[in-house]
Amino acid sequence: MFRRLYQLVLSWAEHPKASRYLVALSFAESSFFPIPPDVMLAPMCLAQRARAFYFALLTTVASVAGGIFGYFIGMYSFELVEPLLAALHYQGKFDLVKYWFVEWGFWAILIAGFSPIPYKLFTIAAGLLGMFFLPFVLASIVGRGARFFLVAFLVSLGGDGLRDKLEVYVERIGWGLTLLIVLVLIVYKFSSAG
Repeated sequence: MFRRLYQLVLSWAEHPKASRYLVALSFAESSFFPIPPDVMLAPMCLAQRARAFYFALLTTVASVAGGIFGYFIGMYSFELVEPLLAALHYQGKFDLVKYWFVEWGFWAILIAGFSPIPYKLFTIAAGLLGMFFLPFVLASIVGRGARFFLVAFLVSLGGDGLRDKLEVYVERIGWGLTLLIVLVLIVYKFSSAG
């Protein structure tokens, strides 16, 4: 099952319009979409290693542009997205992000590139709290760029050996991650019920 999915993702990564899809996903993820661009960036870098840094650059530019869009959502339309944050159970994380902004400002955006908290929450909070625009953009470029170029570097470093190993172990990895997600959900459900 996972091997077929892995091969499908690699075929998408080699699609002639894959770069456009990567740009759209990167933009959307920074402002409203829940799936991070790494899920497309990594296979694209694996499928076309010579273009890995080009893909990282596309992802960074589109992600920062999407972050700017998220910034303006926070600044001018927060009341429209606030119910969505609650529906997606992001309110607690959003409150944490707001606290980080009060404490660290510029550094919160810089660190957001590597945080497990969705980046869109940082971009919306930056606009809502009125973070200065230029530092926001600069921190986004550095934080997001560092993340995406690191992904591109590590995946391209693995090369064909990584691609072959993933093909061999993709079933185990897939089922292991599925089990881990189920366990985390079970623990979360029991801990929030108590």
